[in-house]
Amino acid sequence: LKNMDRDDEILGHIIEKYKAIEDRFDFVLVEGTDFSGEGAIIEWDINVLIAKNLGIPAVIIANGVAKPLQELVGNLYLAYDSFSEKGVEVLLAVANKVQPESLELVVSGLRKKLPKKVLIGAIPQNTFLASPTIQEIRQQLSGKVLFGSDFLNNKVGGFSVGAMQLRNYLTHLKKDSLVITPGDRADIILGALQANISSNYPNLSGIILTGGLLPEESIIKLIEGLSDIVPIISVADGTFSVTNRIGTIKPRIYADNKEKIITSIQEFEKFVPINDLAERLITFQAEGITPRMFQYNLLKRAKSTKKHIVLPEGSDQRILMAAKKLLDLNAVRITLLGDPKLIRAKITELDLNWDTANLKIIDPKSSPHFFDYANTLYKLRKDKNVNLAMAKDLMEDVSYYGTMMVYKGHADGMVSGAVHTTQHTIRPALQFIKTRPEVSIVSSVFFMCLPNRVTIFGDCAINPNPTAEQLAEIAISSAATSLAFGIVPKIAMLSYSSGSSGVGADVDKVRTATEIVKRKRPDLMVEGPIQYDAAVDINVGRSKLPDSQVAGQASVFIFPDLNTGNNTYKAVQRETGALAIGPMLQGLNRPVNDLSRGCTVDDIFNTVVITAIQAQDL
Repeated sequence: LKNMDRDDEILGHIIEKYKAIEDRFDFVLVEGTDFSGEGAIIEWDINVLIAKNLGIPAVIIANGVAKPLQELVGNLYLAYDSFSEKGVEVLLAVANKVQPESLELVVSGLRKKLPKKVLIGAIPQNTFLASPTIQEIRQQLSGKVLFGSDFLNNKVGGFSVGAMQLRNYLTHLKKDSLVITPGDRADIILGALQANISSNYPNLSGIILTGGLLPEESIIKLIEGLSDIVPIISVADGTFSVTNRIGTIKPRIYADNKEKIITSIQEFEKFVPINDLAERLITFQAEGITPRMFQYNLLKRAKSTKKHIVLPEGSDQRILMAAKKLLDLNAVRITLLGDPKLIRAKITELDLNWDTANLKIIDPKSSPHFFDYANTLYKLRKDKNVNLAMAKDLMEDVSYYGTMMVYKGHADGMVSGAVHTTQHTIRPALQFIKTRPEVSIVSSVFFMCLPNRVTIFGDCAINPNPTAEQLAEIAISSAATSLAFGIVPKIAMLSYSSGSSGVGADVDKVRTATEIVKRKRPDLMVEGPIQYDAAVDINVGRSKLPDSQVAGQASVFIFPDLNTGNNTYKAVQRETGALAIGPMLQGLNRPVNDLSRGCTVDDIFNTVVITAIQAQDL
């Protein structure tokens, strides 16, 4: 999948599996790739992507076998840099399998190279852990255990082939040696078993019988009578093939090998600062959220309540395709407005198979609610010179009808604008859904899904030139939206200058708005006026506003006017390839959201999902 540029599909599967178990356990350890396959060259990128998208820290490990000090330290630094560059926090760097006499030099070298916040460990090479067991070899060779099943965890320190005369072969036996011999060599088999119990010869780890040959029954009977038998394994391959394969076996630690597990734990506890590591794990909090995880969380939240969303532009092809996708994922219930015959013809033309249980198609003119809706509109707007006849005419308009469905509680939210203008879409909502009591202005935000994080831009769609008071309210509303969607709000009130350096009416407006936000909501992290580069770049931010909690790490960007906001969001979207979800309207009593007339199927899908989530809190 990686080679086919299907990273999103890879991450989608991983996130889904991770989230399925995350809530069931106090701690989840995600094992990275082992760099042993043909795709080792791309494995760093995969590991970094996984850690970043799951919002988890990393422990990096480098193998110190046969590596000079400079190379080992350099490898760990490169690993640290790869993760750090993408915003993944590295908790611990471990140099593994280091020569015991080099431990202090390795730790010292890493300490000089890595930041102080990164914990360091260096674990010496351990011959017991580095040796395969009889069980591992049996599994790799698909062997059959003939004897000694209780000793399959015996360590294999080396191997020798029993092809010569016994009197010559015995001199080649070494401690923990694995004997490899054809199954019909009774002399080697019996000689090796006798040597194993003799005080004059070393203990053996086991015997491999090759070629699929088994000893004669008399030999089997003799072996069965022995009290201390090392594992004897029969394999189908010949001696030459077996020796070659054993030489390539990489030792592992299996769940039933208690000795290796205990040794591993002891080594880790001795050579790694485990108390500091535990503290860092307990207190770790992910900064920000990646676009893939953000979209996963959005869909999960929407599916948890399956809100009812009305789509007034029911005959538009993009609307129908997005609706199909939403229904297939069981994310929402949908009502399409328009001529049912025309809509069904479009559905047939597009070859869409509908989940009819979660879909309704309504023609406003023939709806049983039409007169009730018209009468309600008349009562709500009669002081604005709207009579009943006018109300009936307006209610034939899908935007008015859809908005009235939301007002009456017959739908939880509305999404429109694929065909109609922004004004046409939101005018009915402003007329009778209206703003919440604590809000005086309706504003909008975009969720900007940048490559490594998700930020909020506002207002980029509704208010041409807000006052300082309105700008402050937009900032406060955007912070609430940010929190509601799982993004920690760090608000940048954008201007053409940072701090106190600028003068003029425009920068003064931003400065006043910032002061209002601080006075009304002292709990919020806000900085302004601040330039965009100082808000997003940690180095620029530190140089211009060294004491700021927001500079270089802003997550909510408030633009001084619509001209600046709309152009900036489009420039960022085009230059970075970011996905822009929205605009999402803030401040209404019930959720109504506007699409651009150039929207894609994915734009509609995402806007419906965020509308469904808004409806959960309104």
